[in-house]
Amino acid sequence: MQRFRLLTLTFGLGVLLGASGCITMPGSAGAKVHDVTFTATESEIVIDGNGTKYKAWTFNGQMPGPVVRVTEGDTVNFTLTGHKDNAFPHSMDFHAAELDFLKNYHRTVGPGETHKFSFVAKKPGVFFYHCGASPMIQHVARGMFGAIIVDPKNAKAWPKADREFVLVQSELWQNPDNVQAMFDRKFDYTIFNGGIFKHHPFMPGGEPLEVKVGERVRFYFVNAGPNEFSALHPIAEIWDNVYESGNPANKFTGVQTYVVGPGSAATFDMIAESPGAYPVVTHSLTSALRGAIAVVVANENPKDYKGQLMPNTPWNP
Repeated sequence: MQRFRLLTLTFGLGVLLGASGCITMPGSAGAKVHDVTFTATESEIVIDGNGTKYKAWTFNGQMPGPVVRVTEGDTVNFTLTGHKDNAFPHSMDFHAAELDFLKNYHRTVGPGETHKFSFVAKKPGVFFYHCGASPMIQHVARGMFGAIIVDPKNAKAWPKADREFVLVQSELWQNPDNVQAMFDRKFDYTIFNGGIFKHHPFMPGGEPLEVKVGERVRFYFVNAGPNEFSALHPIAEIWDNVYESGNPANKFTGVQTYVVGPGSAATFDMIAESPGAYPVVTHSLTSALRGAIAVVVANENPKDYKGQLMPNTPWNP
C-alpha cells in the first residue's frame, strides 16, 4: 500500500507540489491505494497580507484544505479525526465518491474521535470536498472545504498541461458566528485560495501566478460557495478549453466566461500567446471586487503593471 502524497498550491509558486512521500502520476498503470488522513481543526488563520486573523474551522489547519490527487480507478482510504480541542463535531463529504450517505457522510467526529471510510475514484475530474456537519452552511463558510483531483486513467484524454494551478473560490464573513448573515447571503469578501486578493501583486502580500508565454496553463477550479455562483473569466484572454467537472469528456472550446455553481467545479486551459498580465476573475463583479482576482503574469515583471490592474482601490465593506 502506498502512502498518499497530499498536494497543495504553494503561495506564489503556481505549481502543484507535494508535501511529502511519492506522487501518484496521471495515467499510471494499475490502480493504487492511498491513505489520506485529515484532522478537523478549529484554529486561527491569516486571510490577508496585513496579517488579519480569522477564526476558521479547517482540515489540517488550512483553508482551503489540502489538495488530494489520485488517478481514476484508485482507492482512497480516508481517515478523519477531530482535534481534541475542538468545540464542534465535523464530517467529510467527497464529491468524487459514490457512497452510502448515512453510513459515511452523515457521521460526524467529535473532539478526539475518528471516522474512516473508503471509496474508489471512478470518474475523472476535479471535485469539491467539504464538511457536512450541521449547520453545513457555517462549516463551509468557515473554511472546511477543498479540492480532490482525479486524473484520467488515459493521460492522452486531454492535452498535457505545462503548468497547473488550483483555485478555490469561497465567500467570507467577518463574523463567522453570524449564521443568519450566511443564510441572508450578506458576505463581506469573496476569495481565492483562502486569502483576500491573495494572487493580486499590488495588494498587501499578494503574489501573481507566473507562467511562460506559450505554455498551456491549467486551472483546477472549485467553487466552495457556500452560496454564490462564479462566472470565471480571463481578462484579455479566452479559455482555450473548459472541461465541466474537470472531466476530459465534457469539453468546450473558445469560452469567454464559464459559470460554476456552488459545490461544483471545472478545469480551464489557457495559453497566453503574448507577454503581459491576465487577471482571472469571477465576472460577478460584486465578488471580484471583494477579493476574487488572481493575476496571471506571462514573462513579465509584475511591477511593470502597478496602477494598471483592477481594482485601483479595493472595495471595503
